[in-house]
Amino acid sequence: MPDAKLPVLDANILIRAVLGKRVRAILVQYGGTVRFVAPEAAFSEAEEHLPTILGKRGTSVAKGMTVLGAVGKVVQSIGHDTYATFEKKAKRRLAKRDIDDWPVLATAMVFNCPIWTEDTDFFGAGVATWTTDRVEMYLESAANC
Repeated sequence: MPDAKLPVLDANILIRAVLGKRVRAILVQYGGTVRFVAPEAAFSEAEEHLPTILGKRGTSVAKGMTVLGAVGKVVQSIGHDTYATFEKKAKRRLAKRDIDDWPVLATAMVFNCPIWTEDTDFFGAGVATWTTDRVEMYLESAANC
């Protein structure tokens, strides 16, 4: 299932897509040439945390959730059954970090692709990671393949 044009988005990137402009702009710019995915667990995590974050910012929760829904049209949700076979390996690699992030790592392992995140827990977990300030270097090369 390898796909060189496939970054896996962590929940914090999904949240940033709702809260800010930069991530959304990148998704729009590259959405036609690069396939973006996130495990369904990352979407669930974003849905869980967004109401609190939006509330603290005085932003409409309903509007924020609508934006997350729009992000879901650009970022494909990958079902648990697709990445579950890598659960043990992913948890082992994240054991001394945030083991709850295993679905993101497992999805990256399934598709043999990098993770787009701001979370340093993935560093040294055996897959490439890209942060928002650097991810366009990867996306530009992927879009030109």
